[in-house]
Amino acid sequence: MTFPNVFQSAVIDALTDRIEHLRPDTRPQWGVMSATRMLAHCCVAYEMVFEQKHPRPNPLMRFMLRLAVKQGVVGDAPYKRNTRTAPAFIIRDERNFETEQQRLVVYLRRVQLMGERQFEGKESLSFGPLTAHEWNVLFYKHLHHHLTQFGV
Repeated sequence: MTFPNVFQSAVIDALTDRIEHLRPDTRPQWGVMSATRMLAHCCVAYEMVFEQKHPRPNPLMRFMLRLAVKQGVVGDAPYKRNTRTAPAFIIRDERNFETEQQRLVVYLRRVQLMGERQFEGKESLSFGPLTAHEWNVLFYKHLHHHLTQFGV
């Protein structure tokens, strides 16, 4: 499967439009997350790139993640519904919908403005260096999965 390129402004515009169609009371078509928690959950992928708030897994765990999880995250197959998530992506506290919505859009714009060249070979906390293509798949596939979950 080929994914739209998050390094192109038209793709970010389309994703932003979908995000802006969400409302705090939008119900998921599957799963149990609220729209607010889903937005915060999606922000975690970008926090891992841009913020220093998530610890790097130890070397053994990184090796295991590369073997068992990486292909599912950066490969072409879409995510299945109700797939288990990594502990860092579980949002347990209450968040503000508008804040999380704005944070996600800002992260998307930041990725697009940085461009593919900045992501080629960029280190992932969990998987080590990734290609720009792998980063694109990681970002787009995850967000598309959850926006589809909420019908936008």
